[in-house]
Amino acid sequence: MSAVHDLPAPKLEALVEMMFLAASADGEFSDEEQTHFKKSLESLTSTRLDANELDTLLARAKSDLDAQGREARLSAVKERLPEPGARKVALSLAIQIAAADGIIRTSERELILDTAEALEIDRDEAADLVQRLAPA
Repeated sequence: MSAVHDLPAPKLEALVEMMFLAASADGEFSDEEQTHFKKSLESLTSTRLDANELDTLLARAKSDLDAQGREARLSAVKERLPEPGARKVALSLAIQIAAADGIIRTSERELILDTAEALEIDRDEAADLVQRLAPA
């Protein structure tokens, strides 16, 4: 993931938003999800975003989601991540967040499939990622 540290701000923000969308997919943000979310964000952003910037970014992601809906936000993530590799990273992050509490709920599974479709990632490839990244 070290290449992520070198991403331009819009791409980094798209990955953070993708993680937020995954974390909020089931309407519940469990302690396990929050812990994994924060660790992933720290790892992803390194020292590029301080706590205030991150809070601002997450508040904007929430208001954008509330105002525009998930489909529009997935489309916005896709626009900021034109490369297939970056889109796969976004989907992988979403899967890891969704699976952080040990259960991938139906709503989270739907988000993963919607995300794969929105990011133009083959469903079989998405299913393989889920199998690799989610606990059995």
